[in-house]
Amino acid sequence: MAIEAVVWDVDDTLFDYTTADREGLRAHLAAEGLLDGYGSVEDALTRWREVTEIQWARFAAGEVDYVTQRRDRARVFLGREMTDAEADEWFLRYVTHYETAWALFPDVLPVLDALAASHRHAVLSNSSLPVQDRKLRTLGVHDRFEAILCAAELGVSKPEPAAFLAACEALGLPPHRVAYVGDHPEIDARGAMEAGLLSVWIDRVGAWATVEPPVGPRRIASLAELPAVLGTDSRFGAPSTFR
Repeated sequence: MAIEAVVWDVDDTLFDYTTADREGLRAHLAAEGLLDGYGSVEDALTRWREVTEIQWARFAAGEVDYVTQRRDRARVFLGREMTDAEADEWFLRYVTHYETAWALFPDVLPVLDALAASHRHAVLSNSSLPVQDRKLRTLGVHDRFEAILCAAELGVSKPEPAAFLAACEALGLPPHRVAYVGDHPEIDARGAMEAGLLSVWIDRVGAWATVEPPVGPRRIASLAELPAVLGTDSRFGAPSTFR
């Protein structure tokens, strides 16, 4: 049966999170006078991403709540004890710099326009609703989605099938009539596939080139390829470079 709706991941799928995070942290560390504590800016950025991934995994596993993982990111990265208020203040100063670098990927608006008449759209993120709701509004695409679901409010996170099925339920569609587009080969691609959705893995720059791709998901290098994957009658798009 035809795909009627597309559910989207946000960070590093629609929104260029990696660039915003790097530029935001670089500016934040400079403003805080912390760059001298690392061998180089790249060392600091690498350490920040390592800490972020570990703490985010704790949140995704339900070990801590969203606010706690943010506080612990600050504490572990700085390597010192901090009160909740101190950690919150430090993190919010980082957020100020991070938000100045917010941007959609260039291929996002063209594909949303190309699919606007043919497909319904929703969001499923492993973040929290206040964070992603504000982000999508700031980026000017909030009204493109009829449902926005986030792990913090759902109580379940990707790659658990229940997260993907919740998105399908919000749309009132069975999984086999819904596509999911995300950037992570396991959390997004394999998770969506195992939940019964059409799984589309966006890997723009071959960031996962050394990762064995999961069998089943469609791998694309640009969202320009998505209409063809969905079988949409559109001149927008090009054959996948991964085929």
